[in-house]
Amino acid sequence: MIPQWFVEEKRDGREHAEADLREWVRGVADGSLPDYQVAAWLMAVYLRGMTPRETAILTDAMMRSGECLAFDLPIPTADKHSTGGIGDKISIPLAPLCAAMGLAVPMISGRGLGITGGTLDKLESIPGFNVRLDIPAFKRFTAEVGCCMIGQTDALAPADRRLYALRDVTGTVPSIPLITASIMSKKLAEGAQTLLFDVKFGSGAFMQTFKDAKRLAESLLSTGRRLGRTCRALLTDMDQPLGRTVGNALEIRESLDVLAGGGPWDVRELTVLEAAHMACAAGRFSDLEAARAAAGQALDSGKAMERFRAMCRAQGGDPDAPLPQAAVRLAVPSPASGYVAHVDARAVGRAALALGAGRTAVDGALDLGAGIDRLAAQGDRVWEGEPLCTVCAATEECARAVVADVQGAIRLAAEPPPPRVLLAETLL
Repeated sequence: MIPQWFVEEKRDGREHAEADLREWVRGVADGSLPDYQVAAWLMAVYLRGMTPRETAILTDAMMRSGECLAFDLPIPTADKHSTGGIGDKISIPLAPLCAAMGLAVPMISGRGLGITGGTLDKLESIPGFNVRLDIPAFKRFTAEVGCCMIGQTDALAPADRRLYALRDVTGTVPSIPLITASIMSKKLAEGAQTLLFDVKFGSGAFMQTFKDAKRLAESLLSTGRRLGRTCRALLTDMDQPLGRTVGNALEIRESLDVLAGGGPWDVRELTVLEAAHMACAAGRFSDLEAARAAAGQALDSGKAMERFRAMCRAQGGDPDAPLPQAAVRLAVPSPASGYVAHVDARAVGRAALALGAGRTAVDGALDLGAGIDRLAAQGDRVWEGEPLCTVCAATEECARAVVADVQGAIRLAAEPPPPRVLLAETLL
C-alpha cells in the first residue's frame, strides 16, 4: 500500500481494497503515516464518501487497533449510544435501569464539548465518582453490579483518537462514514453484543435534520450488523431540551428523580422506551409493551435506584453526598403571559455554556453547579413576571448576562400547542 496512491484512489472515488484499508489504519494508529497524508485522505472521504463495505472494514480495523473486550457472563450485554443534545441525561438512569431488568451494561461514555453536555462530566459532579477505571475494574464492576460507566481508555480504539483529532481541525467532522466508524469502533471494542442508537435531530442536535439523522442511523445499523452485533435505532427529537435541567449536577439531580420513580415525563418516557428496546433486542423480553411495563416497575419499586447506588459506590462515589451548587440562582421572568409553544434547544445550550456548565476547549474547566434549572417546557401555562427558569452561575453578573438570551429561547403563544412527540421513527 503506497500512501499517496491510497489517497488518490479515494480522491478519484474508487473503493479501497480491504487489505489496503487495514494497513492504512495500522499506520494511523502507530504514527507511521504523517498527518498531512491522513488529513488529505479524510478530506477525500468527506467529499467522496465510502461504501457500506468500506465503512464496516474501517470500523473493524479501528476497533482492532487496540484492546477488544469480551464478557463471559450468564446474562446478555447491551449498551446505548446517543448522538447527544441539550439536557440529554438519559444514559445516567438508563444503565442502572437495564441492570435491574437483567442486562449487563458496560458503558463507555464521553465528555461534553461546546453546547452538548457529557455523561462523564455529569457523573463527576457526584463527589468521588471515578470514571477513569482500568479495564479489569470496568469488567469486574459490570459483572458484580450489572453496569459500569467510564471514559475511553488508551487501550480502546487508539486509531480513533488520532483520526478524530485530525477531523476536528480539517473540517471533516460531518462525514457519515467517519462518524459511524468513530462511534462504532469504540462501542464494538467495549464488548456489548446488543447496541441501541438514539440518533437525535433538531436545533440542539449534531444532525439538524431528520433526513441526515436517518442516514446516520442507517449507517450505524448497517455497520453494526455487518460486524455481528444486534442493533436498533431510535430517531428522537432534540429541537427542544430534554427535561427541566441543563447542567452537570442539575442533571444528576433530575436523573435521581427519575430513578426514584418521578422526574419530568419526557426523561422518564425516553428512559423507559430505550430500556424496553434494549431488553427486547437482547432477548430478555419478546414484547415491547411488557418490557416497558417492567422498566416502569423497576423505576417505581426502587430496584433501578439500588443498582445506581451500587454502581456509584463501586466507582468511589458517595450517593448521599450533597451535589455541587452554584453560588447564584437568578429567576428569569416571563416577558408576557401565555403558553410555552417552543423552547429552542440550541439557544438554551448556548446559555448554559455561557454560565459555565460547558467547555469551549477539550481541557476547559467546568462549573459543575452551573446551568439552567426548572426550565419551562412546551405546553406550560406561564404568567407575565413568573419564572421561565432559574439560571445558576458563579456570579450575579454571569447570571444576568444570559437572561435576555433565555427569554428569547422560549416562544409563547395564546393557545396551548400540540403535545411534544419525542420519537419520530424506530429502525429495527
